[in-house]
Amino acid sequence: MVTSATDAPSTHVALGWGQGLRYGLMGLPLAFVALPLYVLLPNYYARQFGVPLAGLGLLLLAARLLDAITDPLLGRWADALFARSPVHVLARGAGAALLLGLSFAALFFPPRTDLSFLWVWAGICLVLCNLAFSALTILHQSWGALLGGDALGRSRVVAFREGLGVAGVVLASLSPVAFGLPATTALLGLALLLGCWAWSRSPRPLRTRVRVASASEAQSGGLLGPWRVSGFRSLMAVFMVNGVATALPATLILFFVQDRLEAPPAMEAWFLGSYFLAAALALAPWLRIVKRWGLERAWLAGMVLAVAVFAFAAQLGAGDVNEFLGVCVLSGMAMAADLALPGALLAGVIAGHNDQASGKFFGWWNLATKLNLALAAGLALPLLAGFGYAPGSRSIEGLQALTWAYCLVPCALKLLAAGLLYLLLLRKTL
Repeated sequence: MVTSATDAPSTHVALGWGQGLRYGLMGLPLAFVALPLYVLLPNYYARQFGVPLAGLGLLLLAARLLDAITDPLLGRWADALFARSPVHVLARGAGAALLLGLSFAALFFPPRTDLSFLWVWAGICLVLCNLAFSALTILHQSWGALLGGDALGRSRVVAFREGLGVAGVVLASLSPVAFGLPATTALLGLALLLGCWAWSRSPRPLRTRVRVASASEAQSGGLLGPWRVSGFRSLMAVFMVNGVATALPATLILFFVQDRLEAPPAMEAWFLGSYFLAAALALAPWLRIVKRWGLERAWLAGMVLAVAVFAFAAQLGAGDVNEFLGVCVLSGMAMAADLALPGALLAGVIAGHNDQASGKFFGWWNLATKLNLALAAGLALPLLAGFGYAPGSRSIEGLQALTWAYCLVPCALKLLAAGLLYLLLLRKTL
């Protein structure tokens, strides 16, 4: 590959707190909008407008599948924007943010009309909202990956984005209850506006202007190009197995709390709050571990911590509220490693092969993330029903199946992910 001296980027970008916050702030509204779309919307449409649950479920499933399969195409679109200039990226990002805010408001405040029109309205708004959300996410992630840096620097970039994303999730969980849906929508609009403003003042991506394409760049060209990169395939194998292991407890936590622990409803907010707060506070310690051990070893340590925590949780029963609060704190700390470190490893794969295809890499990455969530719910809930569990169940068989699904199956998957991490990634660094 041939480059001009003036175009060659530095190999390390150390984001200070101000720079990191300016880049990462967009992560807050992106995480904020996800919770209402996935958690509040079904209940809201069923109760407020009388939409049948079966049809609503099919509509949501179709919209999410369409959303997932468009991510690689959006990644290719993002690469074309980055090839032009950061200004084009910021302009399209602002347009996507505007579309996201407007479609979100239209989705939750539809016109009062007949049910057939409401189906069409909800479907169009969902497609636009998901499209804007995915486009903005891929542009923002790709920008961070192109900031460069060593393993610690890349981890810091992801930690700022994901840490502010955790803050967005916490805010989104409190805002509808505390302020109501209109104020929540206005808060999202304000967060998107501030996110765009801060992003425009964050450090610019460092790109290598390629004059003659290298073999690695040719290899990673095209929509399927990332899958021709062995490092990406290896990382995705670990990421998918680990992702399902992480998504299973997130899908089943309320069932476990209500039926296995028989905890008071007021404790649910404490469990979720402690989990997300611990994740946010643990990001900085994980960065120190990365500095000493490297990305792969640090991620492996996070997996081992998660296995130990959920193996302990499998022994809990009715009334073990304080013990489970400790489980939430420790599992939140383990989850922080999943938030910051895989994305930093992906940025390293991109930097080592073709930074001009960063959007396509993140397009497939986001597709995998959505598949993880879909697989967790799609596999866990039918299997639980098949083994005799139903919400509110007190049968020994049903509760045992719930414990296996919430605690022990994730442990097995985490151990499999740890083995893949060692064989496919860590062993190569020894």
